[in-house]
Amino acid sequence: MSTTTIRLSDELKARVAAAAEQAGMTAHGFIVEAVAEKAAQVEARSAFHAEATQRLAKIARSGKTVPWDVMRQYLLDKVAGRKPKPPRARKLVP
Repeated sequence: MSTTTIRLSDELKARVAAAAEQAGMTAHGFIVEAVAEKAAQVEARSAFHAEATQRLAKIARSGKTVPWDVMRQYLLDKVAGRKPKPPRARKLVP
């Protein structure tokens, strides 16, 4: 395990200490957890963007997609416990 030094303003250091105490943990544990959560958020956002880019490229190649109103109704029906037929991709209309 490595050591990293961070510089915090007095105000932020006091906020971290207070928040850590409320959470029942040390300031060190609080900071480590906060950094891990932020790294996970950035990784998840990056994965989301990569998948969106791949899906957009597939739409561009095929020229087909499912209109939002059709997909929305399908999802609403599924959530309501109905068994709708999955929507079929249609030619994209410019």
